[in-house]
Amino acid sequence: MTKRIADISQRKAAIVAGVAFLIMFIAAIIAEFFSRQGLVVPGDAATTASNILANEILFRTGIFSYLVILVLDVVLAWAFYVFLKPVNKDLSLLAAWFRLVYTAVFGIALYNLVTVLGLLSGADYLAVFETDYLHAQVMLSLNAFSDGWAIGYIFFSLHLFVLGYLVFRSGYIPRILGVLLIIASLSYLIDNSAKLVLPNYADYEAVILLVVFLPALVGEMALCLWLLFKGGKKPEVKNQDEITAENT
Repeated sequence: MTKRIADISQRKAAIVAGVAFLIMFIAAIIAEFFSRQGLVVPGDAATTASNILANEILFRTGIFSYLVILVLDVVLAWAFYVFLKPVNKDLSLLAAWFRLVYTAVFGIALYNLVTVLGLLSGADYLAVFETDYLHAQVMLSLNAFSDGWAIGYIFFSLHLFVLGYLVFRSGYIPRILGVLLIIASLSYLIDNSAKLVLPNYADYEAVILLVVFLPALVGEMALCLWLLFKGGKKPEVKNQDEITAENT
């Protein structure tokens, strides 16, 4: 009975993780590509401020989408811990902590986007500042968000590496998924380390992002689909006729 309850709990954890992945994927597209990258013009503070003011609801939707991702990151940390605890409890806990630290750093970085709204709010106390100064502060806050997120991604890459190792060693998850997650973790680590170390990162950003995006997307989405459809399910028990047929 105890084993049966544990199996059911593991299946539920797999479904929760898979659903959370899908919701996060949609929220990330809205927040990153439609809201932030769609409105921010690198190096042009005035145009960026104008875009945000003209599309304030979209910008706020992006912030809310990031908040959804934050909440789901906590859920995923728990779900992966439950699902992979049978492989190695200590490493599963370590993977969860790495993801929670990433979530905390990301949450702190996200406050910079809220600051942007304050700077562009037109409040009376801001009248003492020149428009150009306010726009410069907007860009500073947007860059601080990006840099803070890059720091968080260092911890996320460590989470993915441990997660990939656990998946590879599990015996009940396809090993190729573990390999893909480890490759994705190294890609994240290289990209965000370069963002923090290289002064001319922008010159290589397109190439680096292409190298990061493909393995990360393939690895994480493959795991998401496997969790939804196969994760935590008991293997089918063959009937006597099938066993006899195999032995003849």
